[in-house]
Amino acid sequence: MRKIDVAGQALVEADWWALAWSPGGKFGSMRVKTSVTIDDKVLRAIDRVTTPARSRSRVLEDAAREFLARCARTGREARDLEILNGAAEALNREMEDVLAFQADS
Repeated sequence: MRKIDVAGQALVEADWWALAWSPGGKFGSMRVKTSVTIDDKVLRAIDRVTTPARSRSRVLEDAAREFLARCARTGREARDLEILNGAAEALNREMEDVLAFQADS
């Protein structure tokens, strides 16, 4: 797992994502006003799920957090698959040895 330095503190990449993107996290508490252009149907759907306690901005922010977490997870899974594929031949040989040993026992 890759280490990331945040304010002098070494964090594992997954921990950094949790810290950075969780509500009230180190970066999650900073608010910046912005403007976005989105499809009218999407905006109406967003407005249908807003409540007095969960504003349009919060719905969009939560959706962005989920998307970013999914991107990070996809990246980690791709790296894991690359590692497994790189070791697959050796792992398969080892498994054949284990199975042959069990068959002989």
